Amino acid sequence: MMVGKKTAIILFNLGGPDSLKSVKPFLFNLFNDQAIIDVPQPLRFFLAKLISSRRAKKAQEIYAQIGGKSPLLEITNSQAHELESELSFFGNFKVFVAMRYWHPFASETIKKVLDYNPSQIILLPLYPQFSSATSGSSIQDFLKRFPDKSIPIKTVCCYPIEDDLINAHANLIKRSLNKIGDKNLSQIRLLFSAHGLPQKLINAGDPYVFHVTETTKAVISRLAKILNDKKEIDFAICYQSKVGPLQWTSPSLEYEIKKAALDKKIPLLVPISFVSDHSETLVELDITYKDLAKSLGIKNYLRVAALNLDGSFIKSLAEICKKLAGENEAKIFCGTNSQRICPKNFSFCPNHNHCQA
Repeated sequence: MMVGKKTAIILFNLGGPDSLKSVKPFLFNLFNDQAIIDVPQPLRFFLAKLISSRRAKKAQEIYAQIGGKSPLLEITNSQAHELESELSFFGNFKVFVAMRYWHPFASETIKKVLDYNPSQIILLPLYPQFSSATSGSSIQDFLKRFPDKSIPIKTVCCYPIEDDLINAHANLIKRSLNKIGDKNLSQIRLLFSAHGLPQKLINAGDPYVFHVTETTKAVISRLAKILNDKKEIDFAICYQSKVGPLQWTSPSLEYEIKKAALDKKIPLLVPISFVSDHSETLVELDITYKDLAKSLGIKNYLRVAALNLDGSFIKSLAEICKKLAGENEAKIFCGTNSQRICPKNFSFCPNHNHCQA
């Protein structure tokens, strides 16, 4: 039914430096975003210059541990390829990649989209849980720069509880548990780790923490069915990657690892808000926090694989795109759901359709 309609899908992600030399300008772009530092120009420009200069050396040391660059673009391009292949049976789809803070920027991607001359566009952030600092920033930047207002644009603001997304997480956890063996299952504590945000952003109405919680609850429910175990699954939600002096979302991953050590539990880390491996998983989770766990006497420290090219994850993205491509109205969607899933107190939610009470 959609064979003749050309649909461009834009996959948004954070981006990452492609060399050690690009670390500093990447950081500048990050901190010069109003969604990250909400102060007027030119003050934000000078703050971004200062912060990026101060953080460049430490960040370069981090990226040096994973080959001197971020793997994010390579993984995202592969995800785009897999998604396009998945959709090839259902219509005329072409998938593009736009990064927020390093190449390819939205402005570069827009040129390719215009050359493709689509009948409609689907904006699909690779952030299942919405935040104004991630999905919101990327979507706004693209819309601001896109010149052709005649092309219908359908926007996915979030998809924290999409069925195949939840299946992907649950199956990857089960795969890790299979490696551990039945004898140790009672000792496992699942630590669902998400990227932290300043708490003031959440207090102001950002639904990110609500979405992380909803994803985790759905995964635990699905996992319980897969395991067919009547015992309660031991888990905690925590946050990582704190920067700066502000209060951030809590509890921290460091706190939960220390608590696991005190409780004689084996921590199994689940990167619940990261759909691709990058410095937060490959360095923070696999090196920094593993060293912390070892220093606390934790002999077994395990990490569930990121979604990356997982078939169920790609299928979840494809289902969203198929659903939106067939919709007549150009509006904001919560995954395959046209209705808002956030309670009404989350004022930062961009989906203004009927919301929960």
